[in-house]
Amino acid sequence: MGAQYVDLVLLEQSLADTGGLNRPFSDRVGDIAQKTAGSVLFDVRVDGDPGIQRIAAIGYGAEGVVAVVMDRDGGLASAPVDGGSYALIAELSAWCALPMAEQISASYLEAATKLLAELAKAGRIDRDGPASVGGSETS
Repeated sequence: MGAQYVDLVLLEQSLADTGGLNRPFSDRVGDIAQKTAGSVLFDVRVDGDPGIQRIAAIGYGAEGVVAVVMDRDGGLASAPVDGGSYALIAELSAWCALPMAEQISASYLEAATKLLAELAKAGRIDRDGPASVGGSETS
């Protein structure tokens, strides 16, 4: 499996019987990465964004990077990330790799906001409503 199967795993998750409970975003992203042979590069909250509450990225080596976003209603969508955004991916990944004591004194929000803006500008996500552009909307 690989990056092209992220939407398939999102669909599988949406159809799974969870007994009425929503799985945490980080668990779902980790599940996607495991099932598609990727690795989670980062997973952060996006406080203050009108439509998106979390963003994560899954790396696939030479295949590239796929962003997974969660909208304010809990819907998930995926969007491929182009090479022009890799500096922001690297910045967010570096922040997540910091020890917690260092994370407190460094902010990732500007990089996350810029990445979301680039994905929205490219038409890959919708920041004002459900995150359905460029991927599958699931809850």
